[in-house]
Amino acid sequence: MLDFLTFAMAAPTAGAEGAEGAQGSMPMIIMMVALFAAMYFFTIRPQKKQQKMEQEIRENTQIGDEITTIGGICGKVVSVKDDAIVIETGSDRVKIKFKKYAIQTNHTANEKIQAEREAAKAAMQEKKAKKSKKDDKDAE
Repeated sequence: MLDFLTFAMAAPTAGAEGAEGAQGSMPMIIMMVALFAAMYFFTIRPQKKQQKMEQEIRENTQIGDEITTIGGICGKVVSVKDDAIVIETGSDRVKIKFKKYAIQTNHTANEKIQAEREAAKAAMQEKKAKKSKKDDKDAE
């Protein structure tokens, strides 16, 4: 602490060397800003994106969806209310009530999303195939 105080008191009286010290701190400031930006893009932003996706899954849960809770219980949604759901588990039709925040995954929604992605890929491949055929005809 004493060393810092002596350095701080000596810096303004250094004259030309003090100006060089101020210019020397600019790269450090730029490096710190870059570090915070990288930390935001690699940690904070993906976490917020994941939380937003989970909230959307919870809000869009419908009757008949197959879900898994954060406790690992799998079942079919029987009832949906504002902040709670009732799921039916197993062949003995046991019904359990959970809060919506306990939903970890919605298998039905995931299957729909996967099907949409596969359809989009197939459409893109078909479009590319048509374009390549058209280019081949134009080249002849």
